[in-house]
Amino acid sequence: MSVKWRDYMKELQKTLQSTDYIKPYDIPNIDLYMDQVTSFMDKHLEASKRYEDDKLLTKTMINNYTKNDLLPPPEKKKYSMDHMYLLVFIYYLKNFLSISDVKSIISPMSKMFFGEKGGISLDEIYSQVFQIEEEMSYGLAKDVMRKFVKSKRTFEDVEGEDEREYLQMFSFIAMLSFDVYLKRNLIESIVDDVLGGNEKGKDEV
Repeated sequence: MSVKWRDYMKELQKTLQSTDYIKPYDIPNIDLYMDQVTSFMDKHLEASKRYEDDKLLTKTMINNYTKNDLLPPPEKKKYSMDHMYLLVFIYYLKNFLSISDVKSIISPMSKMFFGEKGGISLDEIYSQVFQIEEEMSYGLAKDVMRKFVKSKRTFEDVEGEDEREYLQMFSFIAMLSFDVYLKRNLIESIVDDVLGGNEKGKDEV
């Protein structure tokens, strides 16, 4: 393995183990106006940007979430902590699922637990899910490293160093992609078979 890729994987492992999430105690305990909501998201999700000018959450997106029944309307133009919890869930899910699937997952949560509804608060739900995902980060980092080590054992008989390194990196990407593909299919099956999501179309909001 070249020094370049060895150093890259060390940095990648550190990044995976220290992935930054919006922690439960980061959510403001006061109602926010739209501009404050988008500013908060930009600040706390900045590390997830691929490019500097990427838009994480815009006013149009938030208005469309409300229009499409993913998010309850604001109260006197202000968004509560419960709105913020739902927006974070929507943000992460929308990165790899269609908006109709996100709606099938989030709408029941909004109907059952938003505000004073239900026997458990959205704050408690968010905290428990956050704890699970925090615990998973270390295991995910180890799994990624195992895939990388396995990829370095492929195409060992290719003589050209550049060609060999490219094919090994392609193997690594293929393994990661197959993992994502299977998990996405599993999520879509759960949405269709358990949550009853059958809306067609992949329109993004």
